[in-house]
Amino acid sequence: MDPAFRGRAPRLVIDKDGKERLLVEEQILGSQQGMGGIGGVGARQGVVSAETMSYEEGRPGGFDPHKRIPDMDLDGIDAAFLYPSMGLFAGAVHDPNLAAALCRAYNRWLADYCKPYPDRLFGIAMLPMQSIDHVIAEMRFARRDLGFHGGFIRPNPYNNRMLHDPAYDPLWNAAEDLDFSIGIHEGGNSGMPTVGIDRFEGRGAQHIISHTMEMMLACMSMIWGGVCERHPKLRVGFLESGGGWIAPWLDRMDRHFDDQGFNDSGLKTRPSDLFRRNCWISFEPVEGSLKVLAGYIGPHKILWATDYPHRDGFFPGAPQMIKDRMAGASPEVQHQVLAGGAMGFYSLH
Repeated sequence: MDPAFRGRAPRLVIDKDGKERLLVEEQILGSQQGMGGIGGVGARQGVVSAETMSYEEGRPGGFDPHKRIPDMDLDGIDAAFLYPSMGLFAGAVHDPNLAAALCRAYNRWLADYCKPYPDRLFGIAMLPMQSIDHVIAEMRFARRDLGFHGGFIRPNPYNNRMLHDPAYDPLWNAAEDLDFSIGIHEGGNSGMPTVGIDRFEGRGAQHIISHTMEMMLACMSMIWGGVCERHPKLRVGFLESGGGWIAPWLDRMDRHFDDQGFNDSGLKTRPSDLFRRNCWISFEPVEGSLKVLAGYIGPHKILWATDYPHRDGFFPGAPQMIKDRMAGASPEVQHQVLAGGAMGFYSLH
């Protein structure tokens, strides 16, 4: 943390259930599972109990890059773009200056984590969307000083603004100028406005709803709201929410674009064409529609993730799961799904 903010740095606390939590001033950040469970890869298979784990008992590769590389080798993964776990909840921090300091500290740490393996580990910057000036400054720092290829934001509203709010146009301009990818990454019920949590109880139901539906709304903002049309060089990724919903969502936007009785968007370009120009989407390795939709939206527009080291992640075996889903597709199509999409999204040459 910068010196001025060290007295307000996050602290580790133990809640009444014995779980480790992150306290930022008066706010508890993170999900109900606690910090230890985040690193509990293998918990679903009974290898560990994520309910009682401490952070230090998590998969070492989550915080030690030298332990990460052997795990990547085990799965045949050449390169990984790294998003946070606890950092997904920084959007709930109210003070814009503190949020910016947290992001700066995390991004410095992440650059150090990736530094020993510059061809294999790539950091994705945490961006303080609480302030437009701060988020642009952090993007410039991450790109120019740290060499990052992209940053992430949440789909949930910050300051009650939707992503197509004109106030964000300077942000999208800066991302274009910096050749900086924007990954939109959900994190569940987190202290930010989250669709559906007022209607369903239980972690499973809320996880099903919030990730996909928040991302659908973010996609609506970026495409129907005109952001992609106004910013033709902007690269946007819809992440951590499955990918199977994108085809009917684009079809529905196209149908309303084509029907002048519904088309109040002001767009000059069909939504599906804007997606194919500006956007990418991440599929989970278990999705049965992957191969079909690779043909529909283009295999070079598909990303995927292991979700390592989370207990609901797909490790080991995620790349093989993708290959199994893509069985029968041409080698070029398989290459685009497994690598080409990510290389294009992150402008990796």
